[in-house]
Amino acid sequence: MTQKPSSPRNRSNDSAASRRNILEVAIREFAKKGLAGARIDEIAAQTATSKRMIYYYFGGKQGLYLAALEESYRSIRQVEGTLHLEALPPEEAMRTLVGFTFDYQARNPDFVRLVMNENMHHGTYLAQSASIKDLNVPAIAGIRDIYARGCAQGLFRPGLDPIDLHASISALCFFNVSNQHTFSLIFKRDLMAPEVYAQRRSNVVDLILRYMLA
Repeated sequence: MTQKPSSPRNRSNDSAASRRNILEVAIREFAKKGLAGARIDEIAAQTATSKRMIYYYFGGKQGLYLAALEESYRSIRQVEGTLHLEALPPEEAMRTLVGFTFDYQARNPDFVRLVMNENMHHGTYLAQSASIKDLNVPAIAGIRDIYARGCAQGLFRPGLDPIDLHASISALCFFNVSNQHTFSLIFKRDLMAPEVYAQRRSNVVDLILRYMLA
């Protein structure tokens, strides 16, 4: 019996699935070993595809590294978009956003490690991205909308910068992952212990809100 050729849609789906599989492994490997330490051979061995296909899709290790960075930012923004913050009252929306950011980074430590790694490269590779600015526009637009609505209702004090607010949220949430091992060792307090984590999460949400409130 003659086998029917695969349809363009099936080939497109297979290609998208292969790229996702490669990126999942690449994010993990680059987060763990950095750009210099990660190996295409090792990444290929953990995927359902081949080294040749990695080069076909991404052009090489640096292209794959940049794609992994972009995908990491894309993922957090996509999940953030499902929060529908625009439908929530301003204070609840901001509490939801800060809590989400704290939880997302804790549950996705590879994202934090990958960003840390790129900072060690002084943002050299991310600077080559044609999409990274557009990927992060919604993050600032969302904060700007929440803040504007809160100011209009007299809840938030005027004069705050949405980009600075984003930086403060990121910094406070980032630390719990980036410094968890050294901080926990020095101060004998496991930052990921459930009761410590819950208290720190609550404190970070309150810190941001108290800074914003009128």
